[in-house]
This record gives sequence, C-alpha cells and structure tokens, in this order.
Amino acid sequence: MPKTVLITGGSSGIGKAIGEYLTEKGYRVFGTSRNPQNITNSAFPLLKMNVNETESIEAVIAEVIGKAQRIDVVINNAGVGITGPIEETPESEIKKAFDTNFHGPINVIKAVLPQMRKQGFGHILNITSIAAYMGLPYRGIYSASKAALEIAIEAMRMETLQFGVKMTNIAPGDFATNIAAGRYHAPVLENSPYKKDYGNTLKTMNEHVDNGGNPLEMAKVVHKIIETENPRIHYKVGSSLQKFSIVLKRILPDKVYERMLLRHYGLK
Repeated sequence: MPKTVLITGGSSGIGKAIGEYLTEKGYRVFGTSRNPQNITNSAFPLLKMNVNETESIEAVIAEVIGKAQRIDVVINNAGVGITGPIEETPESEIKKAFDTNFHGPINVIKAVLPQMRKQGFGHILNITSIAAYMGLPYRGIYSASKAALEIAIEAMRMETLQFGVKMTNIAPGDFATNIAAGRYHAPVLENSPYKKDYGNTLKTMNEHVDNGGNPLEMAKVVHKIIETENPRIHYKVGSSLQKFSIVLKRILPDKVYERMLLRHYGLK
C-alpha cells in the first residue's frame, strides 16, 4: 500500500515540487492551498486549508483520513516571508508571520497526532530555513519564526517518540521560488534611517532567491528522508556556502561572525 502524504502549501514552489516528485514515486499525495480553486495544473489533489484556522486544519485531516484511512507523512511546508527593519515592521505583520510559520505547523501537528498515535506510526517533516540558525539583518522576524519552530520540534520529537512518531526539520537555503513575491516587505521609507542599508539588503535578498537552486533538489531530499528508517533530527539543503555558514556560526566568536554577515550584506 502506498504511503499517504499531506503537504501544506502544495500549490507552488517547494511544496509543489515535493508533491509532484512523490506522486511520480507512487505515493498518494494530498496538498493544501488557501485557494485551490485557482490552481488548474496540480498533479495531485489540493484541499482548501488555511494553517491559521484550526477548523480548516481539522477538516482537511479528517478528509484525508476519510479517503485514505491513514496519514503516513505530513510535510509542514506552508510559510511566509517577511523583511524589514524590526523597528519599522508593524506588530500586526510580525504576528501574521509567527501565526503562519510557527503556530500553523504546530496546530497541524496537534491535529494529526491523534491519528498517528492510533496508527502507531507517522513521520512529520517541517520545512524551516537555514535563516533559522542566525539572526539576519532585515530578516530578523523571519529568522526568529523559523528558529522557534526548529526548537519546538526538537522538544516535541522527544515527547512523541513513545507513540512511534518521527519528526524531522529540513532547513533549505535559497531556492528559486515565488516566496519573494509573496512575502511582506516593510516599505523602504524615504525618511527612514534604514533607507540605504535596507534597500540594498532587500535587493541582495531578492537576487539570492532568483539565483537559488532548483526546488527539485528539496523534493529529492524529502523523498530520501521519508525512505530512511531512522532519519536525523536536522537536515540542511542548500549551497555549500549556505550550509558552511551554520558551521561558522558555531565555531567563530560572535562578533567575528557578525562582521562576516555585515560584509556579506554590504553593511560595513
């Protein structure tokens, strides 16, 4: 019997690539989207879900169980980007980012755990970010929301091992997706003290995404993890430089690493 996989945020980018690849490999894939009626070219069924609404999450989990009688794998992929000087980022936008990037995945996990506990097995994969391992200038809220998920999953994984449930965090670097178009950008204000540095950093960030890797690379890693009997807790997927930046964060003195980031973004 093929494994049943549920992917949040499955209509574009990394989520779509994962869904298409797993479908080709013979998995029974369900994806989610806030507006599935607008997607006409999906290779797998898309169900209407908003990860900010618990009733929406519970309805989709029930629908998948009703159709497949099981959920083997959940991939928490839905997320939003957010950029801007923290001082100038509206509180409402900060809350929205945490609602989607942190509270959303946690609520999906809460909704699916009773079924996985009943089955005695299940695997939950969480798409975080290499940005979760460091506070990046003008991307601090995004880094913080993904870092919060990384840490919460470390704890939750230990709590749920007794039920036969595995949890894995996968931190991608920059991939060529539409995340830059869909994220919240605090405006570059004409009279802002951050105008020059933020404007330049925003341009650099967008270039990194445009020149990012193929999301298919993420899909292949996810497939390999799903097929691994005892997967690691953390995986990083990206360029050698992006992955090495995490190593440097561990071994370099804080201020040396900070200067390196400042130079990278042309801030010093």
